[in-house]
Amino acid sequence: RRTGAAMGSRWDAVVRVLVLVRTWSVVTGQVRYSVAEEAKVGSVVGRLPQELGLEAGDAGARRLRVVWQGRRAGVEVSGASGALVVSSRLDREELCGKSAPCSLRLELLQERPLRVFHVELEVTDINDNAPLFPAARKNISIAESSLPGSRFPLDGASDADIGANAQLSYTLSPSDHFRLDLQKSNERNTVPDLVLLKAVDRETVPVHLLLLTASDGGRPSLTGTMELLITVLDANDNAPHFNQSVYKVQLLENATEETMVVRVNATDPDEGSNSELTYAATNFIPPSGKEIISVNPHTGEIRLTGALDFEEVSVFDFRIEARDKGTPPLSGHCSVELQVLDVNDNAPEVWVTSLSVPVPEDASVGTVVALLSVSDRDSGANGRVQCSVWPASPFSLESRFLGSYSLVLREALDRERVSEYEVEVRAEDGGKPSLRASRVVSVPVSDVNDNAPSFSQAVYTVLSRENNAAGAELARVWARDPDEAGNGRVSYSLWEGVSGASVSVGGWRPASSYVSVDAESGRVWAVQALDYEELQVLQFEVRAVDAGEPPLVGNATVQLFVVDENDNAPMLLPTTGGAPGLDLVAGGVVGSSVEAMSDAGSETLWAWAAWGAPAGQVVAKIRAVDADSGYNAWLRYEVLEPRGKGPFRVGLYSGEVSTARALEEVDGPRQRLLIVVRDHGEPSRSATATLSVSLVEGGEKAVAGSSSSVPGLLLPAEGGAAAGSSSASTNVWLVVAICAVSSVFVLALVLYGASRWSPRSAVLSGPAPATLVCASEVGSWSYSQRQSRSLCVADGAGKSDLMVFSPNLPP
Repeated sequence: RRTGAAMGSRWDAVVRVLVLVRTWSVVTGQVRYSVAEEAKVGSVVGRLPQELGLEAGDAGARRLRVVWQGRRAGVEVSGASGALVVSSRLDREELCGKSAPCSLRLELLQERPLRVFHVELEVTDINDNAPLFPAARKNISIAESSLPGSRFPLDGASDADIGANAQLSYTLSPSDHFRLDLQKSNERNTVPDLVLLKAVDRETVPVHLLLLTASDGGRPSLTGTMELLITVLDANDNAPHFNQSVYKVQLLENATEETMVVRVNATDPDEGSNSELTYAATNFIPPSGKEIISVNPHTGEIRLTGALDFEEVSVFDFRIEARDKGTPPLSGHCSVELQVLDVNDNAPEVWVTSLSVPVPEDASVGTVVALLSVSDRDSGANGRVQCSVWPASPFSLESRFLGSYSLVLREALDRERVSEYEVEVRAEDGGKPSLRASRVVSVPVSDVNDNAPSFSQAVYTVLSRENNAAGAELARVWARDPDEAGNGRVSYSLWEGVSGASVSVGGWRPASSYVSVDAESGRVWAVQALDYEELQVLQFEVRAVDAGEPPLVGNATVQLFVVDENDNAPMLLPTTGGAPGLDLVAGGVVGSSVEAMSDAGSETLWAWAAWGAPAGQVVAKIRAVDADSGYNAWLRYEVLEPRGKGPFRVGLYSGEVSTARALEEVDGPRQRLLIVVRDHGEPSRSATATLSVSLVEGGEKAVAGSSSSVPGLLLPAEGGAAAGSSSASTNVWLVVAICAVSSVFVLALVLYGASRWSPRSAVLSGPAPATLVCASEVGSWSYSQRQSRSLCVADGAGKSDLMVFSPNLPP
């Protein structure tokens, strides 16, 4: 029990240490895993969700993936479990060569949200490579004069593995004359030497065949063999000897071909051909050195035959053999260690590992646009890289880990000003001279609906003639929206909120009953023909709405002025007596009647005049109005028939019919006048009236006046007959005159009351200010108003009309 408790406490301590180490790795932002090479595909390397604090099912939704820097290794993130698994064959020797440990830097990119995790993956070695000799057979010549203890260097085997798996041991097949002795050439390599135990006798055994076996330290151990064919020769019994056993040389990696590395020198105390030496390079570690380094066989000068690369191989180890020309030839050996020194010959490299584009123009400051990785294959100061961004605005670089940068937004964007940025990321190392590299990142800016449509004018003033055709184009409005696509697509509409007009018939009417706006083109067209007499000014508002979310609105006001055309002919006005177009004048007309003729544009009017009436006596007054305005409503009166010098005339602008001379019996009992009323429009429009004037005696006129029930109408005495009547009838006429005056007064009161309290629906029309218009025989001014209040005063020739138009107010 005590033993179990002790073991439990030990395991608790071990678990705490492991948890502490793993927790320290996660906190520092870098997770470390280890996997053996040649692991099966699908093998789990590490449980990323537990290490990174993620839910196991979130890995796929967060789009966690591996981002490589340089060469790739066969691992990936499992979409189902989020674990780091082996995806393809892992060969440590292919990935790292002889480097130990074999550590790979991985970046795990989480896109939702955007985060980067750094993982260090160590690929551990397994014993999968057997030792390999440079040749399957080696021929060795030994002089029979060789003394016991003579040493003969052998080519050592190489093992691509590392560590214990590459620790080689050698064994030699049993022999009475030879044994194997292992020598450490340096801290890394052990080479075998063949040692002569006792003198050989060529005549007894001329050739010795031995088997050299190399075994590594793996479990299970792997072996490699090489046959040793040893030939015993006579004569030459002194081997060449180098002045030093190891040559150490340093060269810059930018050394050119034919550069001399070192010159080795060996001596042979023999004479003649036995002392003539040739040099050869053998046993290169790594084997690629034989392609780069060569030795002059006669001088011993070692030169470069290829380019050095510190980033590929930093140290070359090889041996130089000096062989004499004796019979048999003897050889001596030395080791050469060539150390390659780094120079700044590699420019930095920049990769874009993630790019989030396009960037909305309303993106907040600090938004991460891209993730970049920067590296330099050089070492030391030559491999230290500084990064910057150009132009400096509106982006900047932030570094959170060595070699990892974020391209972030430092200023607000405006797509309407700049729609796309070409951002250049510049990297510079610390070498002398420094090397530079750059990468251009295209960052398009996506549009948001931040601009409302704007009209070219705040107020559009449009003139349109009345009686235009329905569907006719009146104007075009145009609004500009600098946004793109749907955010900049503008549609137009008529806003009914405040658009409309007060018209003479029907009161308030919306603007949509007159005009419409095309939603696509902004064309303003007429829904119906415009009538100036109904509508003079129409003010409405046009809205421009874009298709963004939410939509933005721009407004413009359109003022449509209707221009009058001469489309209304003059129209005779009715009188209080019911006869259209005729005013009865005291002393001139005692009665009137209307007789409609076949011509709709002409009216027949009746009037009476006394024989002997003096020149200038007003018989009647023709009253007409024109619904147009301006010159189109300025009226003039003319006698169309009879032409020439008749007994009557009409005022050119007043319409008063008066005697042109004193009436005589020869003028007949009746005079027929055809009077035309014309406006000043182009072309001119007219109306005609027929006035039939009956010529009667003074007494008949009085009787006719009483029979026509026109009270208060006084007729002038014919030829002064009234003044010469008998005194007996004076009182009678006085009574009649008083009654007539009273009747006229009463009639005036009735007419005044009727005009004051009568309905005014025919008085008000469209909006316009009050206008005063005066007309006389000299001239007139007319206002385009179809209905008005009129006060006409006629008191003989030279009278004038006073026409007061009411203020135009909405009902």
